[in-house]
Formats: sequence, C-alpha cells, structure tokens
Amino acid sequence: MSAAPHWSDIGHWMRPGTLQLQGLPPLSLYIHLPWCLKKCPYCDFNSHEWSATAAAGQTMPEQAYVDALVADLEAALPLIWGRTVHTVFLGGGTPSLFSPEAIDRLLAAVRSRVKLEAGAEITLEANPGTFEKDRFRAFQQAGVTRLSIGVQSFHDEHLKALGRVHDRSHALAAVEEAAQAFDTFNLDIMYALPGQTLAQCETDIRTALSFAPPHISIYHLTIEPNTVFAKFPPSVPEDDDAYEMLDRITELTAAAGMDRYEVSAYAKAGHRCRHNLNYWQFGDYLGIGAGAHSKLSFAHRVVRQVRAREPRLYMERALRGDAVVSVEEVTRRDLPFEYMLNALRLRDGFDLQDALGRTGLPLSAFQPGLDQGLARGWLTSDGGWFKPTTQGFDFLSDLQAMFLPE
Repeated sequence: MSAAPHWSDIGHWMRPGTLQLQGLPPLSLYIHLPWCLKKCPYCDFNSHEWSATAAAGQTMPEQAYVDALVADLEAALPLIWGRTVHTVFLGGGTPSLFSPEAIDRLLAAVRSRVKLEAGAEITLEANPGTFEKDRFRAFQQAGVTRLSIGVQSFHDEHLKALGRVHDRSHALAAVEEAAQAFDTFNLDIMYALPGQTLAQCETDIRTALSFAPPHISIYHLTIEPNTVFAKFPPSVPEDDDAYEMLDRITELTAAAGMDRYEVSAYAKAGHRCRHNLNYWQFGDYLGIGAGAHSKLSFAHRVVRQVRAREPRLYMERALRGDAVVSVEEVTRRDLPFEYMLNALRLRDGFDLQDALGRTGLPLSAFQPGLDQGLARGWLTSDGGWFKPTTQGFDFLSDLQAMFLPE
C-alpha cells in the first residue's frame, strides 16, 4: 500500500479531476501570531495566554516563532509557485505583542520568497494597550500599511465585562495614534454587550466616528462554544434591543459617509479591506502559523488545509517542513454552499460567471438555490449579477442555507 502524498506535493493536486476551474482566483497570505496577554472570555480563536509563562520569567519566543513561520512558508511554496500575493494579514492572538523588529524580519522574509504585489495591503491586528500603542509607528516603518485595532468599547464597565486588558483612556489614545501613523486603519467595535443600553451603544459608535476612521468592523457579541462565556453565560440584551442597536449603528455610520459593504464591515470610499474582500469573494489564501487555515485552488480541485494548533507543536513541525495536520478537498456538492457562505455576505453580491469560474461548476449546481432566493424575494438579479435584498440580508443564514447540498 503506497503512502499518502505529502501535503505540499504539487503533482498530486494538479492531477485530473472532476472540476474545471476557469482560472485561479487572487491569492492572499494569512499569518497567525497566537499569543495574547490574556484570553478574553468570548474568544474562540486559536489564542494562547502569555501571562502565566511570562510570570515564570520566560520571554515570548518571537524569534523562534518567526523562524518557524519562514520554514512553514518555504515548505508551502510549491503550492503557490509563480502566483502573486495581493494582501497579507497578521492576525492572532495579539500580533502587536511582537516587536517591530520581529515584524520587519518576518515581512522581509515574505518579500524575498513570494511575489508580493507592489502596494500590497499589509494589515496587522493590534490592541490598545499603552505598550503596543508606542509601537504603531515602528510597525508602519516595518512595512505594515493598515492597522486593525481591537477597541470593542469605549466604556470601562463593558471592557471589564469582556475581559479586555485596556480601558477607555488606552482605547482613545490608541485610535488617536493610529490615525496619525496610518493612512488607513480599522476599528473593531462590539455591540449587544453584557448590560449595554442603546444609549451606551450609540455613544461607542459616536466616539469611534469622531476619529473619522476609514473603516469600522462592528460585531454582535455571540456566545461561542468552548469559551468562558459559554460556560458562564452573561446577561446580554434581548434580540429586539440588539436589532435596534444595529439599526442605530447603520444610521450613524451612513451619516458619517461610511458604506456597509459587508454584514459587519463599514468603510469610506477606497478603504474597504482588500484581504477580507478576497475571503468573501472566494479567493485563495495560504495560512501559516499555529492553527492557520488555507484554501487553495488548482485546475481541477479546491483544497483546504489546517496547521498544528498548539504553538510549541506547530513550531516543531514547521521547522521540519510538516506543519499541516489536516488536508481535504472541497467536494463538488459542498462548493455552492461554500461559495455562497462568503459571497452573500457582501452587499454588492456576486457575478454568476465569477461563481462558476471559481468553483469549476456548471450553472445547474447553483440554479435551485438561485431560483429559491429569487422566488422568496431575498435575491435580485441584473444581467447575471446577483445580490441579497434588504430582507435577504436580514435572513442571511436562511438564504445561504438554500445552497446546502440535499
């Protein structure tokens, strides 16, 4: 019995198959930096608390981790050889805990190994702590073009309830510093928080808008499985109150000249997040780092990968060129739903020819779902361009489910 092919065996993925992709979509690079000072009770991301280890006198292994990331990228190069990388996103965890020198070294390693588009968007997630704020300009000098700041709220009581390590004054100072250091930046804000009123939500949004941010991501607090909040649920606003908050958020952002171009994303003209747009438009992305996910297209198949989740194990495996622990092909029957799960989040919708091209499927694979969406009044079409109606946006999960395999 022959051994299974290695995950980076390009010959295996290029073999004939049932799909006929008309071309490869744009490619992005996601880099996961897994450590946080403290794990927030609502967070279900692959993040690991550093405080306990730091208390024992150990320093964050940022140089060793960058070595692992570079080795991981090199092992993956056969799968993306010759393709241009259009965006880079450093997420976490809290990437701003890494020194600007480490980020500079990492980005230099990326540039020397992949074909990075001139003027590529390079985003780094940051928290508003004083320690990190002082590094913002150095991150910009290292090549970061866009900062995404996890503000969440400007109310101390809500920040405390969310387990955040910063307070209102830190948040205000961080946003002011970002506005001075970066031409474009994003603020992450949450609503429907424990004990939050409509008036407090409005104050958070008005405060955020007072800095004239180019982009805001606004998320409804959700209780995710396997989190502290799942085990000890907080008292959160009723659904009707949360809908009222969202309506007010939409009004205030629109009045400030921001377009709600995606379910949770609001931007001024020219400042949409290109990296996230590539996800939503079913583009490709190579994910490196602990627990990172990838979606890569080939002529006859679409493949997903997952890397080792625990940071120490990831570093050990990456250094020997074997960071990937799970690989699977997306089946023909799952592709319509996978595409719509992303594309229908966009207010502008999608081009049907793009859907066919990026999945390698015929129109018949999408037709039943499209017909249902149109009949229900949740979709509109214009010359092959489909977009969710206002009602379709309100019932987005139900609309997406119309494309589930039977």
